[in-house]
Amino acid sequence: MNKAKINIILFSSLAMLFGCKQEVKTPEIDEAALALAIEEHSKELNDWFELQFEDDVAKSPKMQTYLGIKTADYGKWDDISSKRELEKFEKAKERLSYLKDSVDIAKLDESTALSYSLFQQKLENNIEDYKYRFYTYPVNQMHGVQSEIPAFMINMHRIENKSDAEAYISRLNGIDEMFLQVVENIKIREKNGILLPKFVFSKVLDDCQNVITGQPFDTSNKQSTLFADFSTKVAALELPEEEENSLLEGAKKALLEGVKPGFDSLISLLKEQEQRATTEDGAWKFPKGIAFYNNALKRTTTTEMTAEEIHELGLTEVARIHNEMKDVMKQVSYEGTLKDFFSFMKEDKQFYFLDTPEGKEEYLGQAAVLIDSMKTKLDQLFITKPKADIIVKAVEAFREKSAGKAFYQRGTPDGTRPGSYYANLYDMSAMPKYQMEALAYHEGIPGHHMQISIAQELKDVPKFRKHGRYTAYVEGWGLYSEFLPKEIGAYKDPYSDFGRLAMELWRACRLVVDTGIHAKKWTREQGIAYYTDNTPNAESDAIKMVERHIVMPSQATAYKIGMNKILELREDAKKVLGEKFDIREFHDVVLTNGPVPLNVLEELVALWISSKKSDRNKEEISAL
Repeated sequence: MNKAKINIILFSSLAMLFGCKQEVKTPEIDEAALALAIEEHSKELNDWFELQFEDDVAKSPKMQTYLGIKTADYGKWDDISSKRELEKFEKAKERLSYLKDSVDIAKLDESTALSYSLFQQKLENNIEDYKYRFYTYPVNQMHGVQSEIPAFMINMHRIENKSDAEAYISRLNGIDEMFLQVVENIKIREKNGILLPKFVFSKVLDDCQNVITGQPFDTSNKQSTLFADFSTKVAALELPEEEENSLLEGAKKALLEGVKPGFDSLISLLKEQEQRATTEDGAWKFPKGIAFYNNALKRTTTTEMTAEEIHELGLTEVARIHNEMKDVMKQVSYEGTLKDFFSFMKEDKQFYFLDTPEGKEEYLGQAAVLIDSMKTKLDQLFITKPKADIIVKAVEAFREKSAGKAFYQRGTPDGTRPGSYYANLYDMSAMPKYQMEALAYHEGIPGHHMQISIAQELKDVPKFRKHGRYTAYVEGWGLYSEFLPKEIGAYKDPYSDFGRLAMELWRACRLVVDTGIHAKKWTREQGIAYYTDNTPNAESDAIKMVERHIVMPSQATAYKIGMNKILELREDAKKVLGEKFDIREFHDVVLTNGPVPLNVLEELVALWISSKKSDRNKEEISAL
């Protein structure tokens, strides 16, 4: 069969996965002419994809900065108004019309056919989800301008010359206007029946106060978070004293006239809304909340699994992992119940670093050693490896109280800013030594850093695919990456292997609790109790996790469902290919197409298996 026809078969299978309505017919034309048409038409569509990406980036000064691009917008913020949301909605409909009316899908190469399907699905989802645009909390303890804007300025806004410093000041001045948009967005949501749960207000208000504490907001001896960052960056420029002082005075003025009013307006609204907030936490409380949650599960998992199916899967996985943990208990000769063992792991001081500056530095140092050691073993598991480097950092003090346990922040595509593995060391009892390996592998290598960096570094793939995100794929890979090193000798210490299981158990419990809260009307307290009864994690971990479930419905279901799918596809490939199975090639299939929905990943693996079987058949014929 010629390649053109294979491309059409590939697109046909993708079309069925995505529910495309267009009919694909094999054209009866000259093969050379068809090959040329495929090359030209694919290039035309890929050029269009790049134009769409560039148009989106041009409208997002923040995205430009994330990508390491400096333009005249370096001192500006994104428009986050409801008017801008409507513009995005109309643009999505316009782009979808172009795809359906102007693209001949029979004349696309394999990669472009996949890009077409992914882009079409993205547009259709955005259009369908527009009705749920207010079903989010613009500020919460996990995300929101109150913590993300300071983090953005500190970690993303580089100051390499005087102009960059002036752009920093410009952004400080622009915070007032941007926060007014946030305030308006929050008010619109309340009118639509979407109000923050009561527990969130104190956390967000604390975050706000942390940013506007210190000089120049008060007369204390300590500089505020943003002023300290600006001062440090400007000092590194070694400008003439007069220029440096002028910039510092400009920053002080901007902090008082741009930052302070912005935060004050948000604080004022939140204090007012707090009086009306309730302790009802699940998405079921929203207008059409169940429909919203079911849709959120589809988007997060990229499957058709129902809330009930996900809940039951979680219960099954929790039971399985508990049994594996009992095997570890036997290895360390522990006498007692699993719950006793959990208490032992929570309370014995041998498993924890000191809650001191020295203890925290030791944690960061050992995490870096784990990542560096894994770098030396990648050839056993991977063909394609990232060029970008990674660093380990502690979550900044101004947001560590409310931030999650650990997370990854991508670097720039050109490698000028490395990826960052953030460890939250606010509560050292929530960061046991026995979980260090699994956390480092998940957030660093071979986890998020590897997957995201490889995607960013892909050649001949549209940028929207390089920078896309399907939570089940991304987080499924992260959780799979906790397990993978065990197969090449990691987790030599049984307690560390218990830590790996504890991390997987945590994700299995998420399936139970997320659906419990949002579909079964569990209370916050029921969710916390489920975690503390079934895991060895600190109660502070359980509280943070349940509160995360509440403000991010469905998000936490992605990890286990994604991991299970990757393992399932791997086992299927092993069964079919036998000794021809190469785990390095399998990982290449998973990683070198960029982020994709799980059903598309399944199709890509099936095509790889088919190609390997074809190669084997050719070898067998050749040997006859």
